[in-house]
Amino acid sequence: MKQSIGAKTLAFPTPAWVVGTYDMNEKPNAMTVAWAGICCSNPPCISVSLRKATYSYAGIMENKAFTVNIPSEDNIKEADYFGITSGRDENKFEAACLTPIRSELVPAPYIAEFPVILECKLLHSLEIGLHTLFVGEIMDIKAEESVLDENGNPDIEKIRPLIYGTGNRSYYGIGCNLGKAFSIGKKA
Repeated sequence: MKQSIGAKTLAFPTPAWVVGTYDMNEKPNAMTVAWAGICCSNPPCISVSLRKATYSYAGIMENKAFTVNIPSEDNIKEADYFGITSGRDENKFEAACLTPIRSELVPAPYIAEFPVILECKLLHSLEIGLHTLFVGEIMDIKAEESVLDENGNPDIEKIRPLIYGTGNRSYYGIGCNLGKAFSIGKKA
């Protein structure tokens, strides 16, 4: 029997992505977000939700752009750090010993050491209570060659992205491949 637990911010899985922005003085900043995902196929778009109080919110509004940096399990310490410290108080890139790279496509930095980067221009913003939903059109995806499959696409098992557990506020890795999408259901 199912038990009601009330309206909460629980959905599985949620990503642990790091959003890159510049502040008004072009200082690179980044913050970890979990309220995010793919939201459109054509044009290719993702969404991220931030509170107005965050330093990154102002950077997105100012520059109309952001990057999504997908950390691997090897980057767990840095990803967590980016979520618990404000760019108002310190230079997160220097403190984390990571390298900000200026995107050539959008006015936002990306993290050189993370395996996959999505460069996004802001298409829409929508205030939803405490958070603002930002929809970014993906202008380009950059990936380390070492995480690409034989078709040139990022391979989730090579990336080993972080997943955030909203209920217990913990990070997880991915599990094993269970079968091919749009195929395994044909056997039902």
